[in-house]
Amino acid sequence: MENFFVTSESVTEGHPDKICDQVSDAILDAILEKDPFGRVACETLATRGMIFVAGEISTNCYVDIPEIVRALLFEIGYTDSDMGIDANTCSVISAIQEQSSDIAMGVNIGGAGDQGMMYGYATDETPQFMPAPIAIAHDLVRRLSEIRKTNVVDYLHPDGKSQITVEYRNGKPFRIDTVILSAQHHPDVSNEKLHSDMKKLVIEDVISGKLIDEKTKILINPTGRFVVGGPQGDTGLTGRKIMVDTYGGISHHGGGCFSGKDPTKVDRSAAYMARYVAKNIVASGICNKAEISMSYAIGVAEPTVISVNTFGTSSVDDALIISVVRKLFDFTPQGMIDKLNLRRPIYRRTACYGHFGREEEGFNWELCDMAEAIKHEVGRK
Repeated sequence: MENFFVTSESVTEGHPDKICDQVSDAILDAILEKDPFGRVACETLATRGMIFVAGEISTNCYVDIPEIVRALLFEIGYTDSDMGIDANTCSVISAIQEQSSDIAMGVNIGGAGDQGMMYGYATDETPQFMPAPIAIAHDLVRRLSEIRKTNVVDYLHPDGKSQITVEYRNGKPFRIDTVILSAQHHPDVSNEKLHSDMKKLVIEDVISGKLIDEKTKILINPTGRFVVGGPQGDTGLTGRKIMVDTYGGISHHGGGCFSGKDPTKVDRSAAYMARYVAKNIVASGICNKAEISMSYAIGVAEPTVISVNTFGTSSVDDALIISVVRKLFDFTPQGMIDKLNLRRPIYRRTACYGHFGREEEGFNWELCDMAEAIKHEVGRK
C-alpha cells in the first residue's frame, strides 16, 4: 500500500518499564567498567516503594546494586515518597545467581549466547534513517523530560508518554494525523495551564509546522488527570517496551529485548549489527529502505540465516546485497562485538529514547562508515 497510517509511541525515563530497563543496563555498565568480559543477564521489577533485581551474572568484580539503583532513581527524579517511590527510602532487593554452566559452555568457545531471530531496519524518510513516527515520538518525550529537569515548568513529575500517528501518501510521510502527549503532573496544576504549556513548550517546539494541519488531532492527558504514575501507577518490568526501543512497530522484531544483556547475547549484539548493516545499505543510496534478518543457534558462532528485504526500493537485486553483506561483515558474536566495540559501559544511555537513530558517542551501530564499500561492491561507483 502506498497510502496508509502508522502509529508509534515512546515513553520518558520515568516510565516504570523504562526505570527497569535503565536499572538493568546501569548494572551492566557498572560490571563492564570493571570487567569487560563479565556475563550479564539482569532483569528488574519496579513497584510501589520497591525495586527487585534478579538475573544471572558471572563476573570477577563487585558492584553495589542498591547504590546503583538509588543513584539512578535520584537522577530520574524520584526523590519524594509521594511519587510512590523514593530513591532515598525505597526497598532494593537483589536475587542474583551465576550464568548457567550449560550456556557458558557454548559462549566460551565463541558461540551465540542463545537462539533467536534478530532484525535491523533503516529508511531514508528521516535524516537519522528512522521511521518518522518513532523519531517524532522520541523527540516529544525527550523534550518533556528536558523542560521538567531544567525547571522550565515546576509541576511535572517523571512519568510520561507520547504517541504519534503519521499519514503516509505515496509511501512517504505526508502529515501528522494525531498527537497524544501524557505528562505526569502535580495535583495542583490546572488542566488549562498544563494543556497550554505542553502544546507550546513540547509539541510546537518539536514538530515541524508543515506536518501539522487543521485536521491534526492533539490530545494532551486524554483522561483529564495524570497524577499517579511511575511504579505507583503501574508495575514496571525490563524488556516490556521493545517497539519503543526499536522502530516503533514498522519493522519485524524477533521478540528478545536488549536491556540488561551483555553483548555475547545476540538478542542485543546481532540486533545492533543488523541496524548497522541496514543503515549502511540505505546510506549507500542503492535503496530507500532495508530490513536485515538473522537467526542464531545457541553455542554456534555463525548465523543460521541472513536475509535482506529492500521492499522493492533497490536498484540492485536483493540476492546481490546479501552476498555483499556476507563478504563485508562478520556476523559471529565475536566479530560483531569487535566491529562495534561493544564491551564498554555504554548501555545505560541506550535504555531510554530508543537504541537506534541516535548519533551519539559510543553508538557505533549508527555509523555510516561502510556505505561506500557497499556501493563499490554492488557496482555503483
